[in-house]
Amino acid sequence: MRVFLEHTQYWLYRFLTNKNYRRFIWYSIFYGSKKRFETNNFKFNGIKIFVPDTLSFLWQYKEIFVDEDYKFHTNSQNPVIYDCGANIGMSCFYFSAKYPTAKIKAFEADPDIKKILSENLKKNNVGNVEVIGKAVWIDNNFIELSLEGADGATIYSKTNLVKIPSIRLRDMINKELRIDMLKIDIEGAEYEVLLDCSDSLSKVDNIFVEYHSYINSNQNLSEIIRILEKNSFRYFIKPVNDRKTPLINRKNKFNPGMDLQLNIYGYKIN
Repeated sequence: MRVFLEHTQYWLYRFLTNKNYRRFIWYSIFYGSKKRFETNNFKFNGIKIFVPDTLSFLWQYKEIFVDEDYKFHTNSQNPVIYDCGANIGMSCFYFSAKYPTAKIKAFEADPDIKKILSENLKKNNVGNVEVIGKAVWIDNNFIELSLEGADGATIYSKTNLVKIPSIRLRDMINKELRIDMLKIDIEGAEYEVLLDCSDSLSKVDNIFVEYHSYINSNQNLSEIIRILEKNSFRYFIKPVNDRKTPLINRKNKFNPGMDLQLNIYGYKIN
């Protein structure tokens, strides 16, 4: 009974004190039954945003504005933030509001999503974000991506392949004196990119990596952790989607092409 009361008290307190959580509950009730790829317009925290996929917007809103997955500490007056996989701009809005003097570089590979990102930023007068319409990768060339029109452009699918200009993240990092926050959510390309950037991550103070394990591909989680340890990051890991009886239930309920999805948070202690 005590555990039940403490748990109930926590969620009630959160509901009463967190307006973003209350809004997420409201969104979930009224929009949670929508099908994938239903477009919509939302207004929250003074932000007006067009979304190409209502369902993915709901979970982005929860992770970014309710749970504040991208919140970090910095002593810099003008923090440098790299947003790799900026999608429609939810993370950019969060970073810009939380760190208004930051210099933000937003990378988005999908040309249609990049257009939405730019338009969302423009109509909200966000001026400290530079949008780069290229795929974060290990070279400055081209890469074939499978585009699905929302938040799932990946190298691990052979459907709807499109050749996209790529940009080498390592080269971009090396141009900076310091990067306060490096956010990487690039749908499965994180291992190759981090491996290529391994000798440059000493310039990064905080890092967020969304790890994707696709079925029938190698799980390189241990290598990613090794790269973080090599660069003196302390790290914390939590699952994006829970999986009951995982020894039997071997697929991600929300994305059957994956068997594991994790949020990895890394920070340095000075």
